[in-house]
Amino acid sequence: MDKSVLRQAQQLQAKLAKAQEELGSMTVDAAAGGGAVKVVIDGHQKVHSVEISPEVIESGDAELLQDLVMAAVNEGITKSQELAGKHLGKLTGGLNIPGLF
Repeated sequence: MDKSVLRQAQQLQAKLAKAQEELGSMTVDAAAGGGAVKVVIDGHQKVHSVEISPEVIESGDAELLQDLVMAAVNEGITKSQELAGKHLGKLTGGLNIPGLF
């Protein structure tokens, strides 16, 4: 194998590792119920915070609260996956590399 190809592959691997690390500090915000429930999720799909408005809690409607939390988290995960795809896609030239994101 040509050494320049191997070197390029190693450089790409290093760039991808750095980009994946950067995703940990990038966040997205998502909300449900008109902002009654808000979540912040990073580029690794880890939840950083959940904010629930007092009005939703005071309503005593546990099922509504569960639905709003689930909707906000699912929206946040989707946004986080899109963020990761765009961020890593810059390096891969749009190639979908399995296991990367």
